[in-house]
Amino acid sequence: MAKELKIGIVGTGAIGRTHIERINNKLSGGKVVACADQNADFCKSVAEKYGLKAFETGEEMIASPEVEAVIVTTLDPFHAEYVLAAIAAGKPVFCEKPLAPEAETCKKIVDAEMASGKHLVQVGFMRRYDAGYKQLKEAIRSRKYGEPLMLHCAHRNPGVDTNYDTPMEVENSMIHEIDVLRWLLGEDYATAEVVFPKKTRKAHENLQDPQIMILTTKSGVRIDVEAFVCTGHCYQIKCEVCCEDAILNLPESPTINVCAEAHVGHDIDADWSTRFADAYDTEFQEWINSTKEGRVDGPTAWDGYAGQVAAAAASKARDTQSVVEIVYDPMPAFYQ
Repeated sequence: MAKELKIGIVGTGAIGRTHIERINNKLSGGKVVACADQNADFCKSVAEKYGLKAFETGEEMIASPEVEAVIVTTLDPFHAEYVLAAIAAGKPVFCEKPLAPEAETCKKIVDAEMASGKHLVQVGFMRRYDAGYKQLKEAIRSRKYGEPLMLHCAHRNPGVDTNYDTPMEVENSMIHEIDVLRWLLGEDYATAEVVFPKKTRKAHENLQDPQIMILTTKSGVRIDVEAFVCTGHCYQIKCEVCCEDAILNLPESPTINVCAEAHVGHDIDADWSTRFADAYDTEFQEWINSTKEGRVDGPTAWDGYAGQVAAAAASKARDTQSVVEIVYDPMPAFYQ
């Protein structure tokens, strides 16, 4: 593979353009050289702005010899078709979460990747690359503080638009916790439940907010995740791990404490784009590095499948207001 990895991106919306700028202006070893989008005119304007080659379709771009690796940042329902096209072309592909909205479709991607005989797919669960989560991971892995027993987590946003509805709290927001907590603990889930606290007046008609997701792992670790996306005042990600011999907390972003105008306090991140900016940088730099060496070091297609299995169970639990068992297919040796 060439010294500088030549990357094509499918989907030129806000996050796609952010990744173009990140890779071409901040990172090393790779360059976005091509783009495609269903909105052809907008795609051409993006290509002109960033000096890329615009392709008529994502499939054409993926098949082009000018592209060595692919990033998929389209709307969720279109992820699978481009990931499968990349696998068919034998090209490494980074797909923003979810790998696909349905677990069955994720499994098709898993089967296609195994049939190719090569590890090609990485899923964009960026929290695994956050410095604070990595510290928690190491502390749990070492068992220095005994076994983890309980986790208390929160996923809070200042607000969402009217397109954001009740199912999205699990499937678009808490899916991040579903992945990163499975990674932190190194085990799968056994059951899921979602309960509804009193609804905030700030939630629109089609949104039940807040929600609390309760997960139990195979070994019995109990997890509660509060999703409160209409706080009206803050973006905040919290994770407290209660171990036998210590309480471990995800650190807040480091900002100075200011005393001024009869007030003492510090700034917090306004949204995910600043809170996890460093994590995104690390994620893509490591993806470029490992791709050039022919490896997938990050979240795999199997992780994408496992996340959607758990999310589907949590969604069923929400809709039925019951505890739902989470059942995975056996993990193939290919991913072990």
